[in-house]
Amino acid sequence: MRLLYLLLLISIISCKTNPEKPIDIETKPEPVLGVVEKNAMVVSAREEASKIGRDILKKGGNVFDAMVATEMALAVSYPYAGNLGGGGFMVYRKANGETGAIDYREKAPLAAFKDMYLDKNGDPIPEKSQLGSMAVGVPGTIAGIFEVHQKFGTLSIKELLTPVVQLAENGYVITEKQEKRLQHFKELFIETNNDTILYAKTYKALDTIKNPMLAATLNRIIKNGRDEFYKGETGQKIVDYIQSKGGVITMEDLNKYEAKWRDPVQFTYKNLNVISMSPPSSGGVCLAQIMKMIEPYDLSTYGHNTLKSIQIITEAERRAYADRSFYLGDPDFVKIPIDTLISDAYLSGRMNDFNLEKATLSSDLSYGSIPGYESSETTHYSIIDQFGNAISVTTTLNGAYGSKLYVPELGFFLNNEMDDFSAKPGTPNMFGLLGAEANAIAPEKRMLSSMTPTLVEKDGELWMSVGTPGGSTIITSVLQTILNVKEYEMTMQDAVNAPRFHHQWLPDVVIFEPDSFDKNVLDSLKLKGYKTNEEETRVIGKVDGILVLPDGSLEGGADKRGDDTAIGF
Repeated sequence: MRLLYLLLLISIISCKTNPEKPIDIETKPEPVLGVVEKNAMVVSAREEASKIGRDILKKGGNVFDAMVATEMALAVSYPYAGNLGGGGFMVYRKANGETGAIDYREKAPLAAFKDMYLDKNGDPIPEKSQLGSMAVGVPGTIAGIFEVHQKFGTLSIKELLTPVVQLAENGYVITEKQEKRLQHFKELFIETNNDTILYAKTYKALDTIKNPMLAATLNRIIKNGRDEFYKGETGQKIVDYIQSKGGVITMEDLNKYEAKWRDPVQFTYKNLNVISMSPPSSGGVCLAQIMKMIEPYDLSTYGHNTLKSIQIITEAERRAYADRSFYLGDPDFVKIPIDTLISDAYLSGRMNDFNLEKATLSSDLSYGSIPGYESSETTHYSIIDQFGNAISVTTTLNGAYGSKLYVPELGFFLNNEMDDFSAKPGTPNMFGLLGAEANAIAPEKRMLSSMTPTLVEKDGELWMSVGTPGGSTIITSVLQTILNVKEYEMTMQDAVNAPRFHHQWLPDVVIFEPDSFDKNVLDSLKLKGYKTNEEETRVIGKVDGILVLPDGSLEGGADKRGDDTAIGF
């Protein structure tokens, strides 16, 4: 009897000193801090590009000088998306608070027409807008970097591009991720070009790729400037090659191309001022809509990636993407009611039919009524210089290695950006995005994009530079990264590494990164009527960001999903 009493007593004491842990308490891992430097920071998809950008800053160049060098270094070392044959967007904030944006998005050639990718039955021919010569839009990258340099640069083009030429001549080391990508696309490279090309050889990780033809192209650009690409020998070689493969781009198309300065989309979220890209990027408008729709909800209390937080963000994304498909396009061709789309008056009613008990069906939801009225394979870099200037830049060929069309004499791939138009309104593009008449094909028109280069001010001071590749998932990846720092108090590194999810109205499926979310949460979502997909292995963004810490130093967050690298000083 005494023994039984002792055992009972030990059992009671044990229960009191080792209580069972409640299942709803989240065990938080120790925060991971990214690279922290005092003066300046460059974060990009490749170590070589980040280093060249950093070296330009150490040499006394500013953030815009570093932009030119980093962009071209990515063209050498990250041909998957870095480019001379594509385009992009940059948002900037100078140390004095002045903000702006430049659009060097590709354009449709003069010979383009609305139904150019439809067959005799009026159905889209996806291969025609995605592979080969007819998929190519007029490139804008070289025009973009020269426009930025002319307006804000301090070092000479020769000083900025010479290290990039040396990188092309001496070569860069293939990573394991690059080896897999090159192997995956090898046969398609050969098929599209009717020949083998530099990147169709068999490469292994740690091999070095040298690109002497690209080095020669860059040397001509150093010597002859912007006109080398749009009016000179390089331009003629581009046109000759495209036309030899059945394409329609002409020298007139190149001659007429101009990058455009734009006013960025600006909006507030609590004590943040967000500065993002305006149309023909859909990024800024969609980001503004989503953040304003979720602002009334207390996400920080609900917790990171909890059932309630995921529901609220998903429903706001659903509504913003529905509006995107109808209203957004090239502002030089269509009237876009931006002020109305991001207004409190309009957005306050968009979540009225949202019910936490069940999912809104996308089939029941259309674009909002206004009175009177994209790539997975992109790349992003963020830079803050020692003077306090900041840029956020996203650039692309659209698909992986663009159209797969490679100009051997010049050493680079050409984009397949024409697929970002609505080949047939109501039919999805390669990213599953629907488009309407606002994004229909027209000569010299810029195609709609999801690229979302973004800068954020907190209490009036520079706080963050952020952006990502990811096609239609770009907007939602940028959104979640900002929220991760603002609402969930993560470091920049933890914010870019955190598991992400994505919804884009149609198809009506919420995509989750595999093996990253609580099974109970996913099961609860299904019970509420959400269709989920955790099987897809696609990467949802590769975010690169820089956070200004309270003491003024800079934390660079480079996404673990890629070979991305933060380097500063």
